[in-house]
Amino acid sequence: MAKNQSQRLRPAQVADDKARAANLQAMVGYAPANPAYTAAKVTAAAATVDEKQAQEAQAEAAAAQARDEAVAGEWELHNTVLGAKDQVVAQFGRDSVQAQAMGLTRTSERQTPTRKKKPGGDGGK
Repeated sequence: MAKNQSQRLRPAQVADDKARAANLQAMVGYAPANPAYTAAKVTAAAATVDEKQAQEAQAEAAAAQARDEAVAGEWELHNTVLGAKDQVVAQFGRDSVQAQAMGLTRTSERQTPTRKKKPGGDGGK
């Protein structure tokens, strides 16, 4: 038995186990002393693994689809807000309080650009 059974097995190990379960079905005269390891129980465990892996794949596909739909919804919202922002500017003007409410800087609140002086003082004389 493995030490930590909460970790996934390597896919190669699972494939080997499935192959051994299939080989066990073909064995003639297999009669284990422990009834927990009969060929029928091993086959049932292999079938359960296949079923659980199929459920996992379906859940991953559903999660990927939900993620794609959420991304599409986010982009739809973003593009709609950008369009609404343009409409606010067109209706109320770039210097309006409404434009400021949409996250834009009012033109009256912008700083006038200033020329930066070169370091070193008097201009290279």
